[in-house]
Amino acid sequence: MADRSVTVVVCGAPLTLRTGDLVAALQGAGWLPRVVGTPTAREWLDAEAVEGLTGRPPQFDYRAPTLERRADPPAALVVCPATFNTINKAAAGAMDTYALGQVCEAIGMRLPTLVVPMVNDKLWGHPAWSASLAVLRGAGVRLVDVHTGQPGEVPTKSGTGAEVIERFQPAWLVEQLNALMAD
Repeated sequence: MADRSVTVVVCGAPLTLRTGDLVAALQGAGWLPRVVGTPTAREWLDAEAVEGLTGRPPQFDYRAPTLERRADPPAALVVCPATFNTINKAAAGAMDTYALGQVCEAIGMRLPTLVVPMVNDKLWGHPAWSASLAVLRGAGVRLVDVHTGQPGEVPTKSGTGAEVIERFQPAWLVEQLNALMAD
């Protein structure tokens, strides 16, 4: 059987509240998710729910040198939600957190990678933004629209996080991940 491990990186944005639903959907499709959070995701993520589903707490920090190193990279990586900060830093190759290290390594190894930007319309026009998206696309990252689950990316109207959370369907990412793995 092919490796079905997937690292799910979550950032500090409203959609992080649905991480448990995403993990359950991935598991239902035969994936073995591991959750990694950015430092700001700590306040958004229900760590107990993630541990209840995966058997492991989400990881926010680098492992202690006394802990066993993970043997193999995952088969794929999903960043959902991906913030302005995380996308810009990943595109620049910045690895100043464990979560960014996971994203940069996946991109560097050309692992199948999905990134779901949840970035508000106030930041969308920043000059670094379009360049960062282009870098990710050029590295083979599939950007997924948080509003439809289709390939592409659009801004989130500021103040509509609750609506995005309600409309989001974790099955969208399962479908995109399976398609990406089949490519």
